[in-house]
Amino acid sequence: MQGKPVKMKTLKSIFDFYLDASIHVALAVLSLAGVTFHLLGISSDIDLLGFIFFGVIVCYNFIKYGVEAYKYLIVSNAYHKIIQIFSFVSFGFALYFLLQLDAKIWWATVILGLLSALYAVPFLPSAKNLRSLGGLKIYIVAFVWAGFTVLLPVLDVQMPIGWDFWVLFLQRVLLVLVLIIPFEIRDMQWDDKDLRTLPQVLGVRRTQNLGIVLAVVFFLLTFLKDEVHQVEIVLRLALTLVLIFVLIANKKMTSRYFVSFWVEAIPVFWFGMFWWVERFF
Repeated sequence: MQGKPVKMKTLKSIFDFYLDASIHVALAVLSLAGVTFHLLGISSDIDLLGFIFFGVIVCYNFIKYGVEAYKYLIVSNAYHKIIQIFSFVSFGFALYFLLQLDAKIWWATVILGLLSALYAVPFLPSAKNLRSLGGLKIYIVAFVWAGFTVLLPVLDVQMPIGWDFWVLFLQRVLLVLVLIIPFEIRDMQWDDKDLRTLPQVLGVRRTQNLGIVLAVVFFLLTFLKDEVHQVEIVLRLALTLVLIFVLIANKKMTSRYFVSFWVEAIPVFWFGMFWWVERFF
């Protein structure tokens, strides 16, 4: 009987590390990149996927824990130290995969990486970081996610950037904005008032309504594409309904695991739906 609580505690510690070390969010971003490969009908590149996965881990951990570390290197918390070591190892893998990719990917990564870095690091000694500029945080994250999951796959296969690309890019920005809203609502009581997050400015109910509107626009934009397949319409509709359900789940919005695991798992399930349809139909 004593072994069971210990085992459960160990499993919980592993699960918490999985979330805290940004492995889960990396899988979510990787899944969105996988969806892009499916939508554009292009072959996936293991080097690009490896870079996206490990790059997201490095990026998110730097944002989450770097601002608390002295000069971004010295970490006093032992648990965060483990995450820091894991991040350094991930950086090595990300660099390895990046070196296998085309120079266009390098330049795009530099731009997206600078945006991510400036999100946490002041760009001038007397200035604040981008995160502290009221209301800007959510849009930076959405743009960077879209860059990693739409722009990089297109550049990797050297596809021309046309109308359908911009529709897909805009849809991806809107999708990420909707996915961020539950986190904004959950963290509203802890966020600094100067951040001017959507729930702080609009209130929870209006923020939820805005999220629902963005989810509907995300779906309707599908019909503006030059090439659209019935499967894409059905799967986007299914995703839109899931997003709306999440946005109206008021009581669960304050639950750490509901938001950090289940909401961030939505892209993983969405990619799974594409994979399942392609494999069996």
